[in-house]
Parts: sequence; structure tokens; C-alpha cells
Amino acid sequence: MPFIKLTKIERKRFVLLITCLLCAIAAWLFMALNNKYMYTAKTELIYKDEPQKKAFKPLQPDVVDLQVEGTGWQLLFSRLRIKPQSITVSLEKLSNRSFVLFSEQLPQINKQLGSAQKIISIKPDTLYFDFSKRTNKRVPIKLVSNLSFVKQYGISNQIQLTPAYVNISGPQEELAKISAWYTDTLKLENLQKPTNSRIAIKQNSSNNISIYPSSVNVKIPVDEFTEKTVEVPLNVINNKDFYDIKLYPKKVTVKFMVALSSYQEVDEDFIEASVDVNEWKQLGHHKFSVKVTRFPDYCKFLSVTPNKINFIIEK
Repeated sequence: MPFIKLTKIERKRFVLLITCLLCAIAAWLFMALNNKYMYTAKTELIYKDEPQKKAFKPLQPDVVDLQVEGTGWQLLFSRLRIKPQSITVSLEKLSNRSFVLFSEQLPQINKQLGSAQKIISIKPDTLYFDFSKRTNKRVPIKLVSNLSFVKQYGISNQIQLTPAYVNISGPQEELAKISAWYTDTLKLENLQKPTNSRIAIKQNSSNNISIYPSSVNVKIPVDEFTEKTVEVPLNVINNKDFYDIKLYPKKVTVKFMVALSSYQEVDEDFIEASVDVNEWKQLGHHKFSVKVTRFPDYCKFLSVTPNKINFIIEK
């Protein structure tokens, strides 16, 4: 296909023409994007000025559509960078009615935006709330933790939380669903000695539930562990027909790791091992399996020897 051959002067004119065209388009686009336009942005609601003597429950999601007047630049990037990500709404009017009107708060809400943006309206314009009697409840605090220890070290006793309970207040039907309250995750690494930490209570996801206190002290007992072996007599369970059962052997050896501070304290009295008659009577087994049915919480079980027991049953 033959190419159009241009002279040097014609090429310069062509380049100049293209340059002028691009500059014109850029100037038009710049002016167009600087003009004011209407666009919609979704945003989350944050409540303030909650009524102190009422428990409330929103009857709609905490997300609304903002009809915003802004520049073309903001319209162009509104889907990539929603602004604002949240707006704060006052619930002061709930002290004498069950709804809030955004139209009454537009001046205050607009102050939360930059001067280049202006909220014209909010959909829905009215937020409705359900009210119920506000009650109080005391529930235990549960620690959420991610702990790691130096080799041979571990938790040697029960972790202590101070306080151990949190006080919550809110609608009775909401509190009935709550049996415990959790902390933020406590992350500690390479522990090899007792430690005290302060951890925040998990933030409330509901606007109408109050929590006190907002943090808790955590005391973690840490000690070095060593291996210990004890002999434990076997118990026979489910011997409902009172058979005369002879076990061989009558005791088993339990091996476990125990904190040095508890080495002398923890002995065979803290551990129980059992065999189940139903293994023979219902399953037809010729040997009993040994099960450790009681064991100290803050010791680390390693093994039980033997784990199978010979027996003789005299009817």
C-alpha cells in the first residue's frame, strides 16, 4: 500500500495541527472537569449524642447515599475514592421522637466535608429507630491471644484478667445474645518470664451498647517446663454388671511436662486414667484402651504407657 509522502514543511504543519488539536481537547477537558456536577456517593453513618436514658436500634442499614455537588474531577474519581467515607449524625432529637431528619442537619454535615464539595440531599432523608428498655448486664471477659514462648517455656498457671468481667448496657433483647465479651488480640513473642500487659476491650460493633471498662490488665504466669513421670492406678468405668475384672498391669505410666514451680506439687493425685468395660462388652475388644480422663490444665501431656491393657473378666 503506497504511503502519502509529505514534504518537510507539510510534516511540520501536520505536527502543529495535531499539537493544537490535543491542546484544545486538553483545555476543553480541563474546563469541563472544573465545572460543578451532581454525583452520588455511598457513605457510612457514625452516631453521636445518643440518648442516655433510651436504648435504640436502627431500623435500616448504617449506609446512605449522598447527593453531592462537586467538580468534574471529584465525579471522575468518586468510584475510586469515595469521599467522605463516613459522616457523623447527631441523635439528640431521639430524646423526644423516634426518627432523625437529615434535612435538619445538612449545614452541620456539610461542615465535615471540604469546601469543594456540598451535600445537596441524603437518601433516605429519615432514619427510624426502635426503642426498648435499657438494661445492664455483667459478662466475663475472654482473652484473645497469640503467644509464643522460648523453647521449654510455657504458661504455668491460669491467666489472670483484672477486672475479670465487663459491664454492658443496652436493649434487653440485644444483651440476651451476649454471654461473654472479648479483648483485642494480645500478641507477645519469645516469652520466658511472667509478664503483665494492658489490652483494650474489643470495640463495640453496635451503636446502642455501652461497655465499661474499655481495657483490662492481663497477668501471664510463665515458667520453664521439665519432664515428669508418675504411675497412675487404673479406674474401671461402665462396669454396670459388677464383673470381677483383673487388669494387667493395674497401673500405667504417664509422662508429661510440668512447670518447675509446680514440679513437687503435681503428682498422681492430679491425674486419672480409666478403661471402659463397654470396649469388651459392646465392641468385643480383647484389650482395653487407656484414656486419661483427668489431667492438670497447665501441664503438657506427652504419653501414657502402656496404652493397651490386658484383662481377665470373671462372671
